[in-house]
Amino acid sequence: MIPGEAGGTSTMMSDPVDEVKGWLEDNWDPELTVGEWWERLGHAGWAAPLLPVDTYGRGLSRGDALRVGRAIAEFGALGAPAGLGLALAAPTIAAHGTRDQVDRYIPDIVTGRLAWCQLFSEPGAGSDLAGLNTRAVRDGDEWVVNGQKVWTSAGHIADLGMLLARTNPTAPKHQGITWFVLDMRQPGVDVRPLRQMTGSTAFSEVFFTDAVVAAGDHIGDVNDGWAVANTTLAVERAGMGAGNNAPARGTLMARPGTVAGDLARRAGDFAPSTRPVPSRPQSEQTTGRTSPANLYIRLARRVGRAGEPAIRQRVVQAHVLGELRRLTTERHKAVRAAGGDIPGVANFSKLLMADILRRHRDLGLQLLGPRGMLHGYGADERAALAADTTDVPAGREAFVVTEQALGAQAMPIFGGTDEIQRNIIGERVLGLPKEPGDGELARRPFNELPRNG
Repeated sequence: MIPGEAGGTSTMMSDPVDEVKGWLEDNWDPELTVGEWWERLGHAGWAAPLLPVDTYGRGLSRGDALRVGRAIAEFGALGAPAGLGLALAAPTIAAHGTRDQVDRYIPDIVTGRLAWCQLFSEPGAGSDLAGLNTRAVRDGDEWVVNGQKVWTSAGHIADLGMLLARTNPTAPKHQGITWFVLDMRQPGVDVRPLRQMTGSTAFSEVFFTDAVVAAGDHIGDVNDGWAVANTTLAVERAGMGAGNNAPARGTLMARPGTVAGDLARRAGDFAPSTRPVPSRPQSEQTTGRTSPANLYIRLARRVGRAGEPAIRQRVVQAHVLGELRRLTTERHKAVRAAGGDIPGVANFSKLLMADILRRHRDLGLQLLGPRGMLHGYGADERAALAADTTDVPAGREAFVVTEQALGAQAMPIFGGTDEIQRNIIGERVLGLPKEPGDGELARRPFNELPRNG
């Protein structure tokens, strides 16, 4: 079960949005440091309201937690510490950790004191994650880790990592895996950032050479890490499908952890702008929401193509699919609140989001035309494009479109490829036969399998 998804037991009787607004009136101070503000936010349960009450959260549904995040941003306060600690590690530890582990790790996550990364994928174990080869060998009071990981998000600024390592190579490959908490700043951990085709560096490859983990720093039982990892992956896919709490465009993001150096900076410097929102079109005022396709609606008008039937059709499709994603999240929230579930909703939602991003890519580049071939891969290039007064649309808006277009290929791959999501839906939700394969291989000890078998 994903922590918080079932609603939990909240201490609130009133609407959580009303409560967080009242709390913000009493507590938000832009002159605090980022670390000081996150201490207040985290210990009050507002940094991770999705978590159960007894694990430093508020026990809210995913829908209400998203509403709380929006309320904090609309108030003009700095939001929760973004990153994989809050998104993945805390829910996993809340679900599988001991009481001591919950109290040891989650406070540093919700207050942003320590940043996390995810050490799952390997060069030979991406889609087939259970084929991982990184080894952890018990040596007295510690585990000694050797191996390699890749596509490690934020690995270069992480204090701790969620490590999957093989601890029993004689067990079948889905067994003999353990979920560890690994210190990323120790000798024996070599982090090498990877530059993406967008020009940014969000991922790294990580090499372990006799890195160590304390004997008790595993979440869940030794050799039962696959079950723990499935919780991490379920939370990840649910978050991808439901959307994220990224800061408003143009807002500087404060990063958690000791490496990034943001904890000592002024919290107000990272807060969203509180300038009055310009008057909106009547269609938006009546619904109280902007369209999920709002960026492309504005862009179509700016480039003079809003009247083209083919463009209008694609814009409407972007709006409809965005609303479908939102309504799926709301439906799941209502079903959970009633004590039910929608099997496979995280997988369906991730597939839908991947499709939406691909369609946004095609629509955005169609609107930009030849301008879509230009992208600012570094700060100097972005500044030059933004300063070009002949650029229609303006460089910043075009940069958002080209960055989204270049990044659209990622969602169908990370967090489990589209093909894996369809297999899960077919086998676990619809009850269809598993794909043809050698069942004997699944029972054979991992160290006897053919390479990548």
